[in-house]
Amino acid sequence: MTTGVKRVGAVDCGTNSIRLLIADLHEDGRSLTEISRQMQIVRLGEGIDATGRISEAAMARTLAAAEGYAALCQDAGCTSVRFVATSASRDAENSADFVAGVQAAFGSFGTTPEVISGEEEATLSFLGATGALRAAGAPAPFLVVDIGGGSTEFVRGTETVEAATSVDIGCVRMTERHLHDDPPTEDQVWAALSDIVRAIEDASSRVDLSGVGTLVGLAGSVTTVTAHALDLDRYDPERIHGAELPVAEVLDACTDLLLSPRSRRRELPFMHEGRVDVISAGALVWRSVVQRVAHDSGLVTVRTSETDILDGIALSQA
Repeated sequence: MTTGVKRVGAVDCGTNSIRLLIADLHEDGRSLTEISRQMQIVRLGEGIDATGRISEAAMARTLAAAEGYAALCQDAGCTSVRFVATSASRDAENSADFVAGVQAAFGSFGTTPEVISGEEEATLSFLGATGALRAAGAPAPFLVVDIGGGSTEFVRGTETVEAATSVDIGCVRMTERHLHDDPPTEDQVWAALSDIVRAIEDASSRVDLSGVGTLVGLAGSVTTVTAHALDLDRYDPERIHGAELPVAEVLDACTDLLLSPRSRRRELPFMHEGRVDVISAGALVWRSVVQRVAHDSGLVTVRTSETDILDGIALSQA
């Protein structure tokens, strides 16, 4: 490695997936060179909305993935690893068991998994998502929206975070709570929409959704919607990252995914198998957010970022 470069590992463990970024953190503390990026669908939050606990099966899947990631970090020569756990780990009664398992997996790094607040989650997402946009001259202020499995984060800022909040509307949570049929019925969609609109209104009381210069969407639900809007023949991060699409095209792609049966969603060439059953809810959340922010701020386009909380976790180790 070049002098002044620090190789770090960053793990983001959410309700639906667990992801790893291994990157070289440059001496300026503001830029990264990606070495490896991994993702597994482990569904840690499966059933947690109903039981309040991480199931034994979900715990086993996620800890097995964590052990694999720890080995990759070791092999890559990482000098530090930060492991951030989000919505499912915050909510679960047995989160301490999960934390202990992860700590054992990353024992050689002395890594203590951090069950962070929704607000800190939002701050890390903002840090990871906006660097390239600022450099490219995208208009500020930025509103970064990160749709996860259990929660959605809203964070607004220019150079630094000005306001942030987290609300409990994620693709797994909304699917398990409301969207039970294939495709979901009109009544189910309206029930989910009621929760989503209420949560967005709640978020707007803490994060101003008006006067936004650039709306940036993060995470798998948003990138999948973007791939659909672009009609990609495969999942292509280079085309998805930084994509700027008209609001109308984003809304159309969301509606199509919401109302499509799983058999059709599964055939889409960019669709990850682990998102087939939850993308309807993710698309409904994103459609609702885009509609509200476009209305309040007069936006005509929406951006997508492939850099997100993982990059923020890596940069936070400067």
